[in-house]
Formats: sequence, C-alpha cells, structure tokens
Amino acid sequence: MTVEQRPLRADARRNREALVVAAREVFGAKGVDAPLDEIARRAEVAIGTLYNRFPTRADLVEAAFLPTLEEAKAVTEEALALDDPWDGFVLFLERSVLMQVGDRGFTEVCSRAFDPASGLEKAKHGNASRMQRIVARAQEAGALRPDFRLLDLASVFAAATAAPDWRRGLALVLDGLRAAAAHPLP
Repeated sequence: MTVEQRPLRADARRNREALVVAAREVFGAKGVDAPLDEIARRAEVAIGTLYNRFPTRADLVEAAFLPTLEEAKAVTEEALALDDPWDGFVLFLERSVLMQVGDRGFTEVCSRAFDPASGLEKAKHGNASRMQRIVARAQEAGALRPDFRLLDLASVFAAATAAPDWRRGLALVLDGLRAAAAHPLP
C-alpha cells in the first residue's frame, strides 16, 4: 500500500477537510491567488501542514473546486435533459451565473487554464463539451442566434455578474441572444 492509498489518521483527515473548507472560503472571496497562509490560519493549522497535505497551490485549488465543477456538471446535464432547448440554455445560464456571482475563485477556475492532466481541466473539458451541446440544441431549435459561439459565454457571464442585479443583467443579455433579435455581429 502506497502512502497515497493509506487512509489518513483522524487528525490528518480533519486538517485536510479544514484546509479545503478554508480554501473554498478564501479563494471564493479573494480568488485563487489568495495568500495560502491566510487559508492555513483560517483552518487553524500551520502552513507546513497545508504544504504537507497540498504540495502545490494547484493541488489545493483542485481539492477546493472539483466538487463545484461536479455541481456545474449536474447543471449542464439538467439543462440538456429539458425538452425545450431554449429553456435548457436559460437554465444553464441562470444557474451558472448564480454559481459565479458570489464566488470569485470559481469564476477564476472557469476562466483559467490548469495542467491539462489535472482533474480540474478534465472536468472543465467535460463541462465545455456539454455546454457546446446546450448551445447547439438552442441554435438548431432556432431559439438562439446562429452566430453565438461558446467563447461568447465569457461575455455573457461578465455582463451578468457585473450588473448590480445579476438576474436583471442576465435577462437583458438573454433578450439580445434570442435568434429573433439577432443583427449581424462584427
């Protein structure tokens, strides 16, 4: 049995869990470049304990955000399961904006590139594939403007999350994305 396969002692498991919880809080508020010593303090462990459990920042970011990417996966699957493609597109955007609006760390995880072999990138790639299907379904149904691209989601998220009331901001953006409202883009 290797060290990684061996179950953690109870205190080591508690420390690891406390670090992940603290990382979600600190990264969520300040972004994934937040000071690691602040995370250790919040978890009430020494910085050495943090580095013992998570040798790199990327390891800690992955532990903190893989569960959130799993939630995002569930959102994309729910959107794809809806009969009406436009309703699926709207559900995906509403839930995705809601996940990002109060979580700077998650927003940064979604917009940054990580090691291609990491669990984060693998999860993001799977989510991107489902997002592309959500977009394609809405376009094929004639509900979403045909020139919308997956890369345009960054603009949608930025506009909606920057609005004082994200629901109003997203509603304005959605009206501009309807195929019936489309004018040629530059």
